[in-house]
Amino acid sequence: MGIFVFLILTMIILFVANQRYRLVVEDRRLEMSRILTSVKHNVDQSLKNSYTAALTIGLTINGDGVPKNFDTVAAQLVNSNRTLSAVELVPDGVIKYVYPLKGNEKALDLNVLKDSKTISAEANKAIESRKMYFAGPIMLRQGGMGIVGRMPLFFNNKFWGFSAVVIKLDVFLKQAGVYEHMNNRFRFQLSKRNPVSAKEEFFLPLFSDFSVAASETIDFPDGDWKIYVAAVPTYKPYLKIIFPTLFSVLLAALTGFLVYRVFKKPAELQLLVYEQATRLLENEIKFKTIFDQAAIGIAEVDSNTGAFLRINGKFCKILGYTEAELQHTNFQSITHPDDLKKDLRYFQQMRSGKIREFELLKRYLRKDGQVVWVNLMITPLWKVGDTPSSHITVIEDVTARIEAELIAEEYQYRIESLINTIDGIVWEADPETFNFTFISKKSEDILGYTAEEWLSSPSFWADHVHPDDRDWVVNYCTVCTNNLEQHDFEYRMIAKGGNVVWLRDIVNVIVEEGKAVLLRGIMIDITRNKRAERDLNHSFDLVNEQNKRLLNFSYIVSHNLRSHTSNIQSISVLIDTTKSEEERNEMIGLLKTVSDNLNETLLNLNEVVNIQTNINIIVEPLNLNKYIEKTLNVLNDQIVLKQAVVVNKVLEDVLVNYNPAYLESILLNFIFNAIRYSHPKRSPLIELSCHHEGQLVLQVSDNGIGMNLDRYGAELFGMYKTFNGNPDSKGLGLFISKNQIDAMGGRVVVESEVGIGTTFKIYFK
Repeated sequence: MGIFVFLILTMIILFVANQRYRLVVEDRRLEMSRILTSVKHNVDQSLKNSYTAALTIGLTINGDGVPKNFDTVAAQLVNSNRTLSAVELVPDGVIKYVYPLKGNEKALDLNVLKDSKTISAEANKAIESRKMYFAGPIMLRQGGMGIVGRMPLFFNNKFWGFSAVVIKLDVFLKQAGVYEHMNNRFRFQLSKRNPVSAKEEFFLPLFSDFSVAASETIDFPDGDWKIYVAAVPTYKPYLKIIFPTLFSVLLAALTGFLVYRVFKKPAELQLLVYEQATRLLENEIKFKTIFDQAAIGIAEVDSNTGAFLRINGKFCKILGYTEAELQHTNFQSITHPDDLKKDLRYFQQMRSGKIREFELLKRYLRKDGQVVWVNLMITPLWKVGDTPSSHITVIEDVTARIEAELIAEEYQYRIESLINTIDGIVWEADPETFNFTFISKKSEDILGYTAEEWLSSPSFWADHVHPDDRDWVVNYCTVCTNNLEQHDFEYRMIAKGGNVVWLRDIVNVIVEEGKAVLLRGIMIDITRNKRAERDLNHSFDLVNEQNKRLLNFSYIVSHNLRSHTSNIQSISVLIDTTKSEEERNEMIGLLKTVSDNLNETLLNLNEVVNIQTNINIIVEPLNLNKYIEKTLNVLNDQIVLKQAVVVNKVLEDVLVNYNPAYLESILLNFIFNAIRYSHPKRSPLIELSCHHEGQLVLQVSDNGIGMNLDRYGAELFGMYKTFNGNPDSKGLGLFISKNQIDAMGGRVVVESEVGIGTTFKIYFK
């Protein structure tokens, strides 16, 4: 029986030792996984920052394919991202732009598409995938090992070149945290399968027995890399359990010997001892295994005083006290003050019988003053209805988890803060429904809508696109998304205040397994740019108009005035040379006529100058219908003489903000011209009407002789321009009227057909 007990205990001990060994090995594997997770996070962050930098550099290229402000943007990127050593633009595969240039001169004019097989293969891989690909590690032309991220750029679906970032290998590994986690227990290795030879290449020093060492790996498809973390072969997990196991085996041997000694006593005593020893042994083994070897802290506590009666090693280790120190204190003194009230409230409910047990998250104060977070479970050891005696306290150290959650929350907060500082609206949306799943707070500054309003309706975005842009914008986004194409376009949205905001939307289609799974983009407010563009176009039109006016004045000065002065000079010479008094009087009469014509020309010129230079034009609300009736009364004789029919369809309540003198002159000129140039074979029919084309328009139509706009349209409103041979025409009426309309901020357009009639449209500002 002694041998049998020894064998049974040994089997139990070996089973427990084996489980312990498995736990140690699993802990090692979990630690390697945790390290790899940290490294992966750091690498992903570096690659995302590199992608953002490459995308920003690519955005410096204008529509003609020429970079603008490359050095300025590149300097900001390199200075703000300590991972990057250089940024490049590589048109047609040839490195033409590098920042900083100092130290990178040897990289200029390198054709990455025609360099070594490995470099060209990785460059072509980026073009084929149409997304950023990280080549290397390779030996850089400018020296050292490095990684080159190349983003292919396409304009009008045509390959332009690359936007590239260069990262030194040492900097990359340091940012990834590889050097930080290297110690005497773990080693790292970075590998990549050569795109030409298909062999796996290693870039860190190999240590002995790497092939047989326990390792974990993680892949990075953006660069086809694989990172290994391996346990150093000298690290022996079994050393942690061999000595406790040997001690336990010796204890089992001692137990077998004691059994042997018990069986030596008389049969009755031997049977009694055997039964008691077996029961005690089983209970002791179970309790000791559970209590002492448990991976969580366990303590028995006096429910009346809070004093610790019995504590296992894990409990002491979590709190940093020895068992003796804890037995001279109570749980109230080591509980964090902010958690003590809640802890006692639950404990009193358990003592009173309201709850049988409870569990909560609380903080303890370690011996060294540090705070430790634990998951606490309390179970009473008294039966229901009995007086409270003691209870079992079980604690699990969750400090690492709580700290990780706090770090994750802080990281999330920093990411959101960073996104909200970007001068644009960062967003994410479903590629099928365009339902926004994320929108940055910048939306409230630019458009006035909160993130909650954006996410409240699946069609919120489409509903608030400007009605004139909505159909083509939605159709364009749908086509580009279906074709898995990144798109950059401009459109208008209606802000919360009702104003129109111009946006430039840069959309990135996230693709997985050949299918769009997410849309991510940034909306940039370009309203000021659009206004500046509109003002620039307006200024350009104004300059053109001023040039035309200047040409008219130069024509007047160079032709009309010169003609008059030449006539005066010629007549003066004739007066001096003639001997006949009759001829002299005739010449003086001619001189008077020429002088009168010159004076008339100067008066006309003065009127035009007054119109164009008058900046204090009096403007007041005028009843358009009344002014039309007034003009018709003035022209009544002409209307009766020509037997003209005038149809006035302008409503009596139409008001225009205009200068009274200008309005009279404009109406008089256009209506009089309609009467004057009537068709000889039919009675004049003149129709006046008003309508809106975004602004009020007065339309004057007639059935007169019309004109050839293809021939005379460009000179129609020129000074002294006549086209019908009418001796009464001077070419001043339309010229002055157009100057008056322009001075009031309006415009006039004409539609005419020879023999059919003419229509003038006067647009009021």
